[in-house]
Amino acid sequence: MPTPIATRPPAPRAWAAPRPSARFWPVFLRNLLVWRKLAVPSLVGNIAEPLIWLIAFGFGMGALVGSVTVPVPGEDPQTVPYLVFLASGSICMSAMNAATFEALYSAFSRMHVQKTWDGILNAPVTLDDIVLAEMLWAAFKALFTVTAILGVMLALGVSHSPKLVLAWLVLGLAGVTFASLALIFNALAKGYDFFTYYFTLFLTPMMFLSGVFFPREQLPGWVQAVSGVLPLTHAVQLVRPLFLDRWPADAALHLGVLAGYALGAFWVALALTRRRFAR
Repeated sequence: MPTPIATRPPAPRAWAAPRPSARFWPVFLRNLLVWRKLAVPSLVGNIAEPLIWLIAFGFGMGALVGSVTVPVPGEDPQTVPYLVFLASGSICMSAMNAATFEALYSAFSRMHVQKTWDGILNAPVTLDDIVLAEMLWAAFKALFTVTAILGVMLALGVSHSPKLVLAWLVLGLAGVTFASLALIFNALAKGYDFFTYYFTLFLTPMMFLSGVFFPREQLPGWVQAVSGVLPLTHAVQLVRPLFLDRWPADAALHLGVLAGYALGAFWVALALTRRRFAR
């Protein structure tokens, strides 16, 4: 009797629940092994820009601004040096940018240009595994970047709060959130130029409205309302108090919003990617 030929199980419907398996791990390791050859220039590229922002605005603009008053719920406002205010916001922006660039340009190259995903799919690995691995890899790159930046900030004496360990974990969650959001546009893109819409219409406005460079309380009320639904705002609201050695207010709310964005965006990104590969 002939031996039956093993067949790949049918692909799930586009909007079916994610079904990743432990086979995402070899895909993650594959990205890590490739990246190791470019680790040094990648690190320089990822941390140079945020450090330039920090030095130019933190020390240059900080000398003009001096200090910033930060509202503290239930207490008197706290006055902090502008350098500390900027550092606690810009590191959230760095996590956003690092995860976004990896989940857009690098993931799109592997998916569309190099056809690496097609090659991986010839192995017993599903599309769900690949998308999960790409999301976690982009989040890892973001965490790696902010770790290096935190080290520089500690060396500069920006903050020595022991609560920075918790800020590091929050930044990891922010990396997951923005990697998942970026993978949505990765699934929709037909070329690199498409990503301009995402940066121009979403990331750049969010960068200026989320309290990175100045307190959100200076914005008009309706702009504050818009800012309140942006994921970067919630990351900043969690990280900045930890830099100032105090606990964030409404931490459960902010964590829930970031986690909700991450889970929802990952599901949408996976569904759109399934539809793309089903054509």
